Formats: sequence, structure tokens, C-alpha cells
Amino acid sequence: MRNSNQPLLHDTQTMSRLREFEFSNEDFEALRRLVKQITGINLSDQKRELVYGRLARRLRALQLTSFAEYREFLARDGGQEIVQFCNAITTNLTAFFREPHHFDYLRDQVLVPMMAGTQRRVRIWSAGCSTGEEPYSLAMTVLEAIPDIRRWDVRILATDLDSDVLERGRRGIYAEERLKNMTMQRRSRFFVERREGDGLYYEASQELRALITFKQLNLMSPLPMRGPLDAIFCRNVVIYFDKDTQRDLFARVSQLQRQGNLLFLGHSESLFKVSEDYALIGKTVYRRA
Repeated sequence: MRNSNQPLLHDTQTMSRLREFEFSNEDFEALRRLVKQITGINLSDQKRELVYGRLARRLRALQLTSFAEYREFLARDGGQEIVQFCNAITTNLTAFFREPHHFDYLRDQVLVPMMAGTQRRVRIWSAGCSTGEEPYSLAMTVLEAIPDIRRWDVRILATDLDSDVLERGRRGIYAEERLKNMTMQRRSRFFVERREGDGLYYEASQELRALITFKQLNLMSPLPMRGPLDAIFCRNVVIYFDKDTQRDLFARVSQLQRQGNLLFLGHSESLFKVSEDYALIGKTVYRRA
């Protein structure tokens, strides 16, 4: 039995001795402030080890010996390493047709009704698109709902802060396991099978790619796109923002939509006490008021 006077293995002092690089409270606080300033992401105290683990890779790549040196390098470099810094910190968890009820709602409540009218223009924004599974899912939804797509003006804007995941999205090549929950009908229609080494990969078809534009965008910066946007998917993004940052973001987002346009959030996100510009009409589905 452990003596009650012994320190726990994971206390701060022990972790500090076990670390490859010195990582002080001052380092963590300074980096946390920088993350908030650049990305809007509010890192809690519980994210300390995550910050160390992800940024330690950058110290090795730059052959630095401490986080104090890394902070000096960030202040001095100010350009490309800031990009790598943000790429390392941001979380990219995604999947094709994640939260599938949103894609069903887009099809049934937006795209199908449009086909009965005269409007042939569709604009959708995937904010925080990560490696591209969400915008490609949106493109599949559009193509399945609109058979005469050539007569329509459809654009899907896919943005993310992380330049690395954006490049993977542009390439549109996914390992077989990424498509494991996709129907064979969709897989055969929208992807080209290719073998690389011992692995099987699937490449997004030109039909899908033609609808999507990938762009790097920091949501803390002015939003350069022009509305109106029929639907915005901003899912599992603002969960990392504090309320003030959320209020500022959605005040700007709402200006890109007309009354009746839709906003989709992640399953654990809400606009309660954040924005009065939207009304909740479904499971994390909002309508511009």
C-alpha cells in the first residue's frame, strides 16, 4: 500500500521532473493567453498536459530546449510558426455524416422545398471543416437531393484555421476505415477506389470537388464571405469559446443570413444567452429570426 505521505505520481512537481522540457506555470499561462488571443479557444487548467504534449513536438522539430525558448521563438518569428502553433493546439475530430439528422434536415427542409420553387442558388458554409468529411457529406446530400445539379448554382465554402487539415480536405483522399459507416451506394457513386501500398483508399470524385471551395479562416478575424448563406454548419467549434467570444462570433455570423436561413450547431452547443438572432427549431438546428 502506498504511504499516505508520498506524493501522487501525477502531481505537478513529479510531472515536471518527468518532462523532457521545462514547462512552468508562466509558460502555460502565456501560451494559454496566446491561444485565446489568436483562435478564441479558451483552454482550461485541465488542458495543461494537452498543451505540453502537442507543443513538445514543435520544440523537438525546432531543436529547442525549453518552453521559454519556444515562447521567444514565437514572438520573434511571428509568422509561419504561429500557423504551426495553432495547428498543434486545435482539435480535429470529424466523420462523414456525423450527427446525420442535420443532413436529413438540410435535405428535407431546405433542398427539397427549393426544388418546388424558382430559386436555383444554394450557399452553404462549413465552418471548422477539419479534414473535409463534413463538406463532402454536404456535397453528397446536395447531389442526392438535386438530380439536375447542372442547372443550379451551388457553392459550399469549407473553412478551418488549421492549414494542415485543410490540405488533407483539398486532397480528398481517405483511408478505407474513414468510410466504414458509409453506404456502399454512396461509396461507389462518390469515391474512386485506389490502392496505395497495402492500404485501400478512396478519393472524392470530381462531382463532389466541383461544389466545394476550401479556404483558411480564423473565426476571430472579419468574415470575408458574402451572404446570404442558406445554411451554416458551425458544429463542435464554439464549445471551445467562452460566452463573450460566442456572442461576438454569432453577431457577425447572423449578418450573413436572411430570415429563415438555418444554422446547425454541435450536439453539446447552444445559443442560450448567446444570440437572440436565431430561434431553436430542432435538435441543435436554429433558424435566423
